[in-house]
Amino acid sequence: MGRMENKEFNCEKELTLSIIGGKWKMLILWHLGLEGTKRFGELKALIPGITQRMLVNQLRELEEDQIVKRVVYPVVPPKVEYSLTKEGESLMPILDSMYKWGRNYMDTVLDTPPAIKEIK
Repeated sequence: MGRMENKEFNCEKELTLSIIGGKWKMLILWHLGLEGTKRFGELKALIPGITQRMLVNQLRELEEDQIVKRVVYPVVPPKVEYSLTKEGESLMPILDSMYKWGRNYMDTVLDTPPAIKEIK
């Protein structure tokens, strides 16, 4: 895992957050986990607000961390697909728990009708 080799972590939680943290990575993982293999354009359409550059960067980091697998097909025009690795799939119960916690927090603590677009 090249990206993590020279970094020091105080605990496992810090390592986990460095891999899946940020504004976009969890959304990328969520879509790949729920909907399966996606092409770049499909992912971009599923995540409003993400720039092409940011999506490329996030996918590269997730690939380098062995969470996402990238398959390039030798065709014209180029075809590239992204899917979760076994390590990526193992994150789905955690992401599902986070989704449920956020849903419950919204309903009980914020006590407001959901203004967040449902993605499940």
